[in-house]
Amino acid sequence: MFETINSVKKIYFMILAIIGVPVNLVAIVILSRSKCGLSTCTTCYLVAMAVADLLTIITAVILWRIVDYYFIRNFLDITPVCSALYALSCAATDCSVWFTVTFTFDRFVAICCQKLKANYCTGKTAIIILGTITILICVKNVPFYFTLEPWVTIDNVPRGCKDKKNIFLEPGWMGFEWFDAILCPLLPFGLILLLNALTVRYILAVSRVRKGLRNQNRRDPETESRRRSVILLFTLSGSFILLWMVYVTDFLYYIIAGIDPINYTPSKYVSEEVGFILLNLSCCTNTFIYAITQSKFREQFKTAVKYPVNSIIRLMNK
Repeated sequence: MFETINSVKKIYFMILAIIGVPVNLVAIVILSRSKCGLSTCTTCYLVAMAVADLLTIITAVILWRIVDYYFIRNFLDITPVCSALYALSCAATDCSVWFTVTFTFDRFVAICCQKLKANYCTGKTAIIILGTITILICVKNVPFYFTLEPWVTIDNVPRGCKDKKNIFLEPGWMGFEWFDAILCPLLPFGLILLLNALTVRYILAVSRVRKGLRNQNRRDPETESRRRSVILLFTLSGSFILLWMVYVTDFLYYIIAGIDPINYTPSKYVSEEVGFILLNLSCCTNTFIYAITQSKFREQFKTAVKYPVNSIIRLMNK
């Protein structure tokens, strides 16, 4: 069974990399041009999310998994390099998660907190928040570099990475493990659920009031604008929640039951691997969500796709 799962993972992560890298690059380019009809702060958050997703695919999928699957005894297999890559992949994943939280909070403020909206929902504020979070997350993930040790030493060169023996049984590291678990994914998961629930409650309350005040036969521009914003918010955060659900459930079970991963049953092992597969998939879905929910993004995407084709046709005609 384990060999079958590993074979599936090899194919899956290769497909994920082939799709994930170009779609996130396309999203970064299109969103950076600011021609999708989105506010400056929303654009900043979406670009940051796309960059974090791209870095997660590069570090956690391509360099950490694919290279290890297909290229034995490479430069990345040296223990100090491997340890640094592990810390970077953890930081990239955390950034992807927390940028989703900051975007969710920004949309919550924009929809539900009209007095705070003018000062908070700006491009400058978004850049400050994203920069601060990036620095804090990078610092927080530095300890992961020191949790790994070599598998073997060949010609005095340490190779491979594995958890240091009994490191997480030490009180200090056990505290850090709990801190890391709360910071990602438990707190972000809870915050996104809470903010979406509060947003839904506010929208329902406001909709009832506005329906009572306005003529039912007239379109309400404010309601239409809020609807588009809400669709983007709920699809992004909903996708995140669904794709992380298995991992979070599995993690909570592991914590509550106190089961050592070494003693996992085959079904528990499969559940854990499915959780990792789905959370990595979340790094590829946002671009498709933009294409489905944002008409101007679709127009820009079509233009981007047609440009190289038209260029080739013009060259051939010459």
